[in-house]
Amino acid sequence: MKIQIGILGYGNLGRGVEMAVNQAEDMKLAAVFTRRNPKNLAIATADVPVLNIAEAPAWQNKIDVLILCGGSATDLPKQTPEYAGMFNVVDSFDTHAKIPAHYAAVDEAARQAGKIAIISVGWDPGLFSLARVYSSAVLPTGKDYTFWGKGVSQGHSDAVRRIPGVKNAKQYTVPVEESLAAVRRGENPELSTRQKHTRECFVVLEEGADPSQVEREIKSMPNYFADYDTTVHFIDEAEFNEKHSGLAHGGFVIRSGNTAEGHHHLVEFSLKLDSNPEFTGSVLTAYARAAYRLAEEGKKGCRTALDIAPAYLSPQNGDELRAHFL
Repeated sequence: MKIQIGILGYGNLGRGVEMAVNQAEDMKLAAVFTRRNPKNLAIATADVPVLNIAEAPAWQNKIDVLILCGGSATDLPKQTPEYAGMFNVVDSFDTHAKIPAHYAAVDEAARQAGKIAIISVGWDPGLFSLARVYSSAVLPTGKDYTFWGKGVSQGHSDAVRRIPGVKNAKQYTVPVEESLAAVRRGENPELSTRQKHTRECFVVLEEGADPSQVEREIKSMPNYFADYDTTVHFIDEAEFNEKHSGLAHGGFVIRSGNTAEGHHHLVEFSLKLDSNPEFTGSVLTAYARAAYRLAEEGKKGCRTALDIAPAYLSPQNGDELRAHFL
């Protein structure tokens, strides 16, 4: 029997999850839940019900894993603990500084309900987190560096769009090239947050909105923009649609370290993504498989990518993995 997947939230990420589920031979999309009017929402998969979010609790016995596709700014801190009390869940919570608190809240809810929750799944946090742990374990004497972009950050763009007066927005994260080059040369520089990345925002305002107020709110936003050199561009809707409709992203995780005296090593894991939400949706879907398997084993509580063995992510069994990947 196929793993029954539910999607809560049908924006860019929800559509990415839908595509990934439909490519997985061991999964089936059971339902999509939305805060919008379901009658006005057309999804890509035929014969799958689209329901109001209020109907989700009635599906507890019909869905094996519910994938939460809301934003990290305001949706997931509330939704993940709430739905972990009803379903096995996976989310993409990506506010790094708040992950410990989010983990604690979700773990309590999931344990009380006897469910499995996997949080902060994607490529960072997620796959990049694994790269940092693996390389730092192998090279204990060294330094870690993470560079994102150039690309669109969905979470940061969502945070900007929630500012009053903002009609639409895209935020690009841009590595500081001089800093990236110094790391790759093995110089092991001490880099502040501001020295590693800049942030660039392209914003369409609602009619009558005060651009100076919006710019102040963006640049002072904690955990998102306050620690970065941020440039805000105000543009019209036509230019936004023409030049900023894509969702490409990527980045690098680098460990620069030494073993014996004078023997330097550089470990680099990189991603170049045409579609950030489609790739992130594919990662969420792989971890939904892990959530299902852990639940089948009787496990409960919260996990992160760091707690999940790779074999749980793959549709192939242990014999196949050992024969073809090891």
